[in-house]
Amino acid sequence: MGVGVAVLAANAVAATWGIVAWARQEPSVWFWYLLRLAQAVLVVQAAIGLVLLAQGRDAGALHYVYGVSPLVVSLITEGMRVGAAQRELEGVDDVEALGEAEQRALARRVLLREMGIMTVGTLLIVTLALRAIASG
Repeated sequence: MGVGVAVLAANAVAATWGIVAWARQEPSVWFWYLLRLAQAVLVVQAAIGLVLLAQGRDAGALHYVYGVSPLVVSLITEGMRVGAAQRELEGVDDVEALGEAEQRALARRVLLREMGIMTVGTLLIVTLALRAIASG
């Protein structure tokens, strides 16, 4: 239960930070640190779940769905994040040919798009964690 609450808390903090930074249109290095911490806690929770499962403890099918779903959400949003840069670069033939200000603006757009995608992912994980805790 404690690790489940840690998953909820870590993702809630990362989501809140991401929402604020994205709303302000300010890329944030701290968002990425918080996001990676939240993902690490999620992996720890999954590892503990696997150990308990290997020991023969049965938690019920719904519990497994709530345990695996955040991992799936995290992997999907990471995949979507990779595509964010590609979408921003569509129509740009040569990044090196752009001026410094244009390169910075492009990098800023990529970072904000990536932050938006990952923030939505953390919000989904928060929702799943709340549901898992509520269903006990």
